[in-house]
Amino acid sequence: MNRRRFLGAGAGLISAPAFAQRTQQRAVVIMCDGFGLEYLAQSEMPVLAQWRRKGIFRHVRATMPSVTNTNNASICCGVWPNVHGITGNSYFDERSGREEYMETADLLQAPTLFERAKKTRGVKSALLSSKKKTTTLLAPGADLILTAEAPAREWVERFGPAPGIYSREINYWLLRVAIDLLKNRRDLGCLYIHTTDYPMHTWPPEAAESKEHLARLDRLFGEAAAAAPDAAFLLTADHGMNFKTRCWDLEKVCAQRGLPIRTAISVDRDKYLKHHRGYGGVAWVYCNRSSDIDGVAKVLTGLEGVELVLPRSEAAERYHLMASRIGDLIVLGDTDTVFGELDGPSERLPREYRSHGSLHEMDVPLAIYNAHAKLEAGHFQYNWELARWLYRD
Repeated sequence: MNRRRFLGAGAGLISAPAFAQRTQQRAVVIMCDGFGLEYLAQSEMPVLAQWRRKGIFRHVRATMPSVTNTNNASICCGVWPNVHGITGNSYFDERSGREEYMETADLLQAPTLFERAKKTRGVKSALLSSKKKTTTLLAPGADLILTAEAPAREWVERFGPAPGIYSREINYWLLRVAIDLLKNRRDLGCLYIHTTDYPMHTWPPEAAESKEHLARLDRLFGEAAAAAPDAAFLLTADHGMNFKTRCWDLEKVCAQRGLPIRTAISVDRDKYLKHHRGYGGVAWVYCNRSSDIDGVAKVLTGLEGVELVLPRSEAAERYHLMASRIGDLIVLGDTDTVFGELDGPSERLPREYRSHGSLHEMDVPLAIYNAHAKLEAGHFQYNWELARWLYRD
């Protein structure tokens, strides 16, 4: 599918309300990774509280699976995964027969926010992310691209070395760069900012470290709004986070039960293994033969902590997924359960382990502040709707 063909057909793809947005206004989209409702409830964030009072605020649902790449693409492109094609952090490339990271722009099947901005308004954009994978996935159309994980020398010379990717401080560094751009690069009409969820994997909402992290982010949001009083600020998240107690290696489970499969893939798996060890609440299962599917489904349905097993077609329809990029079966864990590669069929996880991916990490906030467009809260039910109204003909 050629995503370029959709650049002028946004209204046909999405039944979006006819928002009024004729006066050009800078827009800052903040995708706060891992910022589930439980974190919002536990944290003092006066700037975000002001945005909630004076703008639009909703509790919304993320897209499935509740992992970063799927939701980042949904938010940036303003469409469901069955349109943009990103179904996880990893996927099985059936042409090559290998599991691959889902983080390259050639996999993206829909235009980005940056492409829409450039085509419909001639607006320049910046893509800023703590994680490098976002800058390779969502790059099309962006005029300035920066990752705090591996910043170019010019950014290090101006702001100092960026903290490590496994830190909360990397988010502060990223926001300082964004504030500088808002002050000094008024030619950039659209900024997309993506933080890292390492703090959420590491600390629960009630932890002092978590509260400090979000309070610091909140102050930086305030500095950004002060630096760009003309800008609209749009904020949402990709997923929440839960403690997990058990992990299943579905490939080993099926082999042990005498019904081997081709492969099982945790859709959370990415290069940031310290976050979650590659374990997540959803797995794609590929069978050796179509005649094995029912038997494999029966085996997996009987596992403790497996909440749901669906065939490809039903999963694609129910969760708006691109059927060609998911398994023969989709396996969903309950709030305590994840899937991944283990030494044996199962493992009890340490009590501090936190991850996401399932139906239980889908509740996230959505806030829009200082928008000139005529918006109503009822227009927003999902996180991917956050910026769909921007740069539409």
